[in-house]
Amino acid sequence: MVISILLIIAGFLGLIFGANWLVDGASALAKKYHIPDLVIGLTIVAFGTSAPELVVNSVASFDGLSDIVLANVIGSNNFNLFIILGIAGLIYPITVQSSTAWREIPISLIITIALFGLANDFFIRQNAEISRFDGIILLLSFVFFLYYIFKQMKMEKIEVVPYIQKSNTKILSLMAIGFSGLIIGGKLVVDNSIGIATDLGISQKIIGLTIIAAGTSLPELITSIIAALKKNSDIAIGNVIGSNIFNILLILGISSLINPIEYNQIFNQDFIILIGGTVFLIIAMVTGKRKKLDRWEALLLVSFYLIYTTYLVSKEL
Repeated sequence: MVISILLIIAGFLGLIFGANWLVDGASALAKKYHIPDLVIGLTIVAFGTSAPELVVNSVASFDGLSDIVLANVIGSNNFNLFIILGIAGLIYPITVQSSTAWREIPISLIITIALFGLANDFFIRQNAEISRFDGIILLLSFVFFLYYIFKQMKMEKIEVVPYIQKSNTKILSLMAIGFSGLIIGGKLVVDNSIGIATDLGISQKIIGLTIIAAGTSLPELITSIIAALKKNSDIAIGNVIGSNIFNILLILGISSLINPIEYNQIFNQDFIILIGGTVFLIIAMVTGKRKKLDRWEALLLVSFYLIYTTYLVSKEL
């Protein structure tokens, strides 16, 4: 048990450092070819903070662990919304000024509701699963979302910042080491989490919703806390909402292409909480001080998540 816990910690470290090195290398490569910082931030960095979820889900999907795949995505999105955004809001009240970030919140809600419908097969079939066809729909939606982002960027002024160039060898080395760290870390996290769940008699759902979801969301947590300390609200909320969209459209899309994901309807409760939390965020932005998440609202987010997680774990013990 102790060894498994240490290996999980080592896996998370591999995921975090691997994602950072991959982002650093990819960013250097993009800058070398004069790709604007804004493009890098909305694509490479956003992908980098979601890379741990992608690797963990790809490994779990390949092994046919549908509950881990679903729990990681839904759990990470709930952790992002309730804990990360809540902590950022407690540090400094979040005011959304960017029109892009403001539109992304309703987009995140629509995508979550659409996935809820696909997973329960409300639209076409009777067996509840996220099929490869559903995965194609998610990935096509992701491409459309990227198109929307790039279209919005054209309306904003892009500032090119000077930087110290890295050699191609150093760039490729960073990316290779980062990718290796992600692969090894993801495998360690999945395998040892399953081992602990089996030993303790805890379901894969709970392990995925708690330990794995929180661990793979560490890059988003660090990014949003730093943004809140610097009073950069757009980055704090944009990081969370953007990551949630990436998790559903890109990560779950790729996971379902690797293997169709059998949908256990016990996740409906967690889906409803995610939808309700997003609706709460929208209401918080349009009531009181417009487009602002106050500290008391942030405290509600954090408190609710802690109470709900305690309830989930207590049911397993």
